[in-house]
Amino acid sequence: MSPLLNTLLGAALGAGLLLALAPLFWPAGRVRQPAGPTAGAASGPRAAAARLLAQAGLRGVPPLALAALSVALGVIAAGLAQALLGITALAMVCGAAALLLPLVLVRWRAAARRSANREVWPDVVDHLVSAVRSGLSLPDSVSSLARVGPPSTRAPFADFERDYRSSANFGQSVERLKDALADPVADRILETLKMAREVGGTELTGVLRSLAGYLREDAAVRAELRARQGWVVNAARLGVAAPWIVLMLLASRPEAARAYDTPAGSVLILGGLLLSVVAYRVMLRLGRLPEEQRWFR
Repeated sequence: MSPLLNTLLGAALGAGLLLALAPLFWPAGRVRQPAGPTAGAASGPRAAAARLLAQAGLRGVPPLALAALSVALGVIAAGLAQALLGITALAMVCGAAALLLPLVLVRWRAAARRSANREVWPDVVDHLVSAVRSGLSLPDSVSSLARVGPPSTRAPFADFERDYRSSANFGQSVERLKDALADPVADRILETLKMAREVGGTELTGVLRSLAGYLREDAAVRAELRARQGWVVNAARLGVAAPWIVLMLLASRPEAARAYDTPAGSVLILGGLLLSVVAYRVMLRLGRLPEEQRWFR
């Protein structure tokens, strides 16, 4: 192994540890957030990670724990790959893949949770319409979803019921419920209820029915598109992963390991990594359906 590659590997690992521990040693100053619906929309990597964890249903996991787990997995994977294969460039690739693995899993969980919730929001709206038409107040209608709503959403509405009973402040309780659900569709539903609570109106049930119809149509179209493009996306993922599987098999042979553990072999591996990342990102960009953003937070 050349001294230059040893230096590069050590510098990469040191930089990763420094970036992971930087929030502990150099915390950001407390910024006063403006009042209003966008008060919780903080910026920065830590805030973005916190929002992603909330969307994945992992609100209790701090962003620093995710960063520490990523760094630990990266270091362990790089060390194991170096010990088993003896190819520095391939060890760096394995370390980078393990470093990003927790983030990829959290993103996948957030997307799966949003996709699953997209199927149940029309039922939530239907329950709200039934509760409002039966004569219940808006707070009681929302609280009733803790018992009659879809099972996957009952826990946040139960928290809303407890919070409203203790504070009797519908607006603040709705804001906390929006943070707990962390979903753009839920934001639209709850903002509609909040506005109806503040300014009144007799068209609430009509608006909610129209929203439920739109949500059902959107879910049906998305399900059809995902079914049609699923085999294309899976084939593209297999095409990206196949060369690396072959490379791992080749690297298990001593003569191939010696050939790849050279400057030319390192350039080949790192160049292949760059091409794989670019191709995968282009594939995701072309096959990605537009997702709603959370504007009311």
